[in-house]
Amino acid sequence: MDEKQIYDLETKVEHSYEADDIQVLEGLEAVRKRPGMYIGSTSQRGLHHLVWEIVDNSIDEALAGYASEIHIRVDKDHIVSIEDNGRGMPVGINTKTGISAVETIFTVLHAGGKFGGGAYKVSGGLHGVGASVVNALSEWLTVSVFNEGKEYFVKFSNGGNIEEPLKVVGDCDASKHGSLVTFKADGEIFQETTKYDYETLKQRIRQLAFLNKGIKLVFEFEPEDKTVEYLYSGGIKEYVQYLNKSKDPIHDEVVYCEGEEDGIVCEISMQYNSGYVSNIYSFCNNINTGEGGTHEEGFRLALTRIINNYAKDNKMIKNDESLSSDDVREGLTAIISVKHPDPQYEGQTKTKLGNSEVRKIVSNIFGKQLERFLLENPSVARTIVDKTILASKARLAAKKARELTRRKGDLDITNFYGKLSDCKSKDSSVSEIFLVEGDSAGGSAIKGRDSMTQAILPLRGKILNVEKARLDRALSNEEIRTIITAFGTGIGEDFDLSKLRYNKIIIMTDADVDGSHIRVLLLTLFYRFFKPIVEAGHVYAAQPPLFVIKHGKKIKYVLNEAERDEYLATLSPNTKYEINRMKGLGEMDAEELNETTMDINKRILRQITVDDAMEADLVFSMLMGEEVEPRRQFIETNATYVQNLDF
Repeated sequence: MDEKQIYDLETKVEHSYEADDIQVLEGLEAVRKRPGMYIGSTSQRGLHHLVWEIVDNSIDEALAGYASEIHIRVDKDHIVSIEDNGRGMPVGINTKTGISAVETIFTVLHAGGKFGGGAYKVSGGLHGVGASVVNALSEWLTVSVFNEGKEYFVKFSNGGNIEEPLKVVGDCDASKHGSLVTFKADGEIFQETTKYDYETLKQRIRQLAFLNKGIKLVFEFEPEDKTVEYLYSGGIKEYVQYLNKSKDPIHDEVVYCEGEEDGIVCEISMQYNSGYVSNIYSFCNNINTGEGGTHEEGFRLALTRIINNYAKDNKMIKNDESLSSDDVREGLTAIISVKHPDPQYEGQTKTKLGNSEVRKIVSNIFGKQLERFLLENPSVARTIVDKTILASKARLAAKKARELTRRKGDLDITNFYGKLSDCKSKDSSVSEIFLVEGDSAGGSAIKGRDSMTQAILPLRGKILNVEKARLDRALSNEEIRTIITAFGTGIGEDFDLSKLRYNKIIIMTDADVDGSHIRVLLLTLFYRFFKPIVEAGHVYAAQPPLFVIKHGKKIKYVLNEAERDEYLATLSPNTKYEINRMKGLGEMDAEELNETTMDINKRILRQITVDDAMEADLVFSMLMGEEVEPRRQFIETNATYVQNLDF
């Protein structure tokens, strides 16, 4: 053992260790001390978590059958208000705490109607700490309760301390009932930002409306003067239609199944489209279970079993043949939503449902109803099974094609060495690969790189649009095969993220229309066939500068017009300068390319992330799919936001 790893047992910490030295964080002090334990982080993501904690309480009231409308408002000072027309929080004295129930809910951790099974059958919150945590992390928070013709009011400040105890502040219409919570996030806690993002809030609010049919959600965002309203009587059935709007469904009717067993409610909605990618999203108590779980397992088991049975019973496949789970999911868009009174989560991010009983319940409910649907709709059933059979044939073809991309020893595939200029390092944690547009730029990149850690792979022209192709066809494309071989992960059934040969995959294309198109084609390839690489944060877009500014002996590269104007504003009025638009990558020499785009100490990279898989899928389908109208609408809607064609 290294000497540095041996602890000196004779050395003792010079501190008292008596009973009174044990620190007890009382009330909400613990939340302010360790906010990340309760909301994940104090970044913008954690800031938005505050909103969802209060909204979830209103959703729970709606799920219990007492509320039908929820209004969420963010004013110009980024103060949040959430109001529902439920019963209104109880205002009587809680015997255990000696203060009103409202004050108890907002000042005591694990206090609320979610424990004991009385007030709420199911609940979206995980631990019942939502309201008190929001209070603890707010500069101030107020609650108004409307009930039996009275308006009650309480105010908290400085991390959840009661500033104005609960009192009646006036009368209200006898028919008015519900609760209004208003709060301002504490800037001392959320030092990164206290400003909310419209798109983030809107997408989640719309999702909640889909998942809870018949509940009206109104969202006002004053900073951008925007108001949207969502009400979906069809619930997740309409959700699937929304997700498939940029695709080409192969049957009109959305399959919808619902049922309840042992107090667990299960809803499933699904529809096949002509594409080749499956998009299956699961939820438990409105929480997106991104890592899947037992409800997804039950769904997949039933889907594979029922479609195989139907295909064999109707002589569409032989009795000794079987369609795989992948075959029956090709082109499938599905939503699985369960409501569970006592959900148990596991997985790395606690978004995987672990209740074992759910697997059988979902499989039974969905299996029986899907079987009935197929029997009652034979033409739709045949269309679905025909697609799965084609998927099976393509899978077998892809299996053969994958053999061409498997590495034999050390990258000895024919013609491969002529394309990839690999780096010398075999340490994947420091190695990076540039996918470069064109041989000309590739040549400059090879000369301007750090050959120890930077690999260069020039791409000739535009790769295949995989949004419109199955895996077997994609694997017949030489450029795609070269990319797969370079990455080392394999693809499809063979994919293994641990074998990725580079920590950074950097797309380096020109800041023009062609360059943007190539970038989107590559991102589509990565999102569809290498999604774990994107999710793990390995994909980047290089940011070649748009302008170079010269004044005296100083040279300044800037990414866009905004940066140009900002920099020029810092120069004295008498300064003479020269501005030139940068040449394309292929016209830069090795020194320029290194200086502007490749040197790890000077370059700017943009990491490509997938924060919301559903929204990402919609955008890729709009931009790269067969349907023209959704793409036209998307471009018209977003054209006003384009400043330049670079990322």
